[in-house]
Order: sequence, then C-alpha cells, then structure tokens
Amino acid sequence: MRSDVMQHLLAKAATLTEALPWIKRTWGRIVVIKYGGSAMTDPALRASVAEDIVLMKLVGVNPVIVHGGGPDITAYMERLGMPVEFWQGLRVTDDAAMEVVKMVLVGKNNKELVSEINTHGRLAVGISGDDAKLISAQQMDPRLGRVGEVTSIDTTVVTNLIEDGFIPVIASVGSGDDGGSYNINADLVAGALATALHAEKVIFLTDVDGLYADFSDKDSLISALALAEAEDLITDDKLAAGMLPKVAACISALNGGVERAHILNGTIAHSILLEVFTDAGVGTMITHEGSLGLADDDTYIGYEGEVTL
Repeated sequence: MRSDVMQHLLAKAATLTEALPWIKRTWGRIVVIKYGGSAMTDPALRASVAEDIVLMKLVGVNPVIVHGGGPDITAYMERLGMPVEFWQGLRVTDDAAMEVVKMVLVGKNNKELVSEINTHGRLAVGISGDDAKLISAQQMDPRLGRVGEVTSIDTTVVTNLIEDGFIPVIASVGSGDDGGSYNINADLVAGALATALHAEKVIFLTDVDGLYADFSDKDSLISALALAEAEDLITDDKLAAGMLPKVAACISALNGGVERAHILNGTIAHSILLEVFTDAGVGTMITHEGSLGLADDDTYIGYEGEVTL
C-alpha cells in the first residue's frame, strides 16, 4: 500500500480514536440542538447537519432538534401581502400572522428537516410544541400579540419518542390556556427543553463562529466562558440583539442543571461533530466554571442583527 494512502487511513483511525472518549461520555445522554440560520436554509448545509444528527444517533447519543424559521415566515408573509413588523427584535404576531407561522414552521420547515434526516433511515418524527401539550406558553407582551414565553414543558411525548428510537424534531410554537398557539423564540425553547429533559448539553447553531470579545476582530473569538461571566454580559448589556436570546437560553439551561452550552457556526460543515466528538471543539462553550477573559466595558459581544421568530 502506498505511504500516502496509509497516512490517510491512519489519520482517519486517529480521528475515530479521538472520538471514543466523547462517545462514551455522551452515550445514552440527550443533546438538544437548536437548528437555524444558514444551516437550515442552505441545502448542502442542511444535508451536512442531518448527517451529523444521524451519526450522533447511531453511536448512542439522543439528539433532540428544536427549530424556528424566521426568514421563511417573513418571505411567506410578504408573498401574501401581510405587514411584517418587529418590536424590540421580536415579530409582532397577530392572529393572521400566527396562522402563517404555524403553516411555515409546522407544515413546511418541520417536514423538510424530518425528510432530510429520514433520507438516512426511519429515524425522525416531527412534532410541534402544541402536540401533547409539550410546551405551554403565555403572552409575552400585548404589543407583540401571539408571541409567547414558555411557562411549562411536559416532556412525555419527547421521552416516548426517544425511548422508541426516534429523533424528535420540534417546531417552536406552544399552546396557551385560551386554546390558541403562541410563536416562541426557538433559542428560548431549546434552553427550556434542555433543562426539562436533563440534557447533557445544548447546542445553538448560528451564522458566526461564536461569541467575540470584539466582533470586528475575528481573532478575538471566546472559546470558553463561565456561567457567571455570561450572566454579566446580560446584566451589563454587552450583547448584540442577535446573540442575546442564545446567551439567555444558555444561562437558563445551565442554571437548570445542563452541564454545557455551545454556540456554533452552522455554516461550517460538520461543526456539531467537531464540537461533540473532538478534543479541540469549535465555537464558544459556556460551562459553570473556567473561561477566557472578557472584553472591556465598551465592547459588545456577538453579532449584529434582529432576533426573528
């Protein structure tokens, strides 16, 4: 056998060996993945994420997927001639807009993700937070209409699916006491669900590499952050709007008993596998202890942009 071929094979073997302790650590555990950004809309990236999710399942991890679909909702509302309005970064959702939200999230995005995963076998089942009263919600603010916040989670349907060998794929809507549905930020749903399921970790896919000490300096990526430092970012108003719900969800999950929270760049192929099964990892990891330093008081951490439900 040629030496270059042998070196290539040895490199593959080394990668598998490196993954072994991480597979042992996460075997049988739940990992909640918030799926969004370009990884959800770009066909090649969507296929890459599906491969990662399937591989996790096949080596004994129990992935649970939570998704939103803000860009698609906006596109469909504009196509229907409906007004698109945001208040403090959140979509104003009247009854008519809520119908479109459910149509897009439950009827389109959810089914597309399930189909992508199921190209690899009979693996995924799509549900929404309305199903089996999985997510109960209440109105966040009257000015936002049917935008909700999570009040409680009943994990019965999710744990049943996991026990039956399936990957739950969950659209981020919830049910209210009035019998109607609420549009809920998918980041916050993922954090709350990770807590309720006693997950090993929660992963947030986005379009940037993670948290930066200075977003204009791409060498200032913060690889690790302590929970207390993450809480300070919220208190000191040092997060750009697009990153605020992700960090808030990380904090909520860790305070609820989740061991690790990760913010990853979903535009990097197989970023989930790099984070979960390698020593180096990618993105920003938030844990209860141990971190790199923060930026000075004038620096915002994160990226620019609105939070779109």
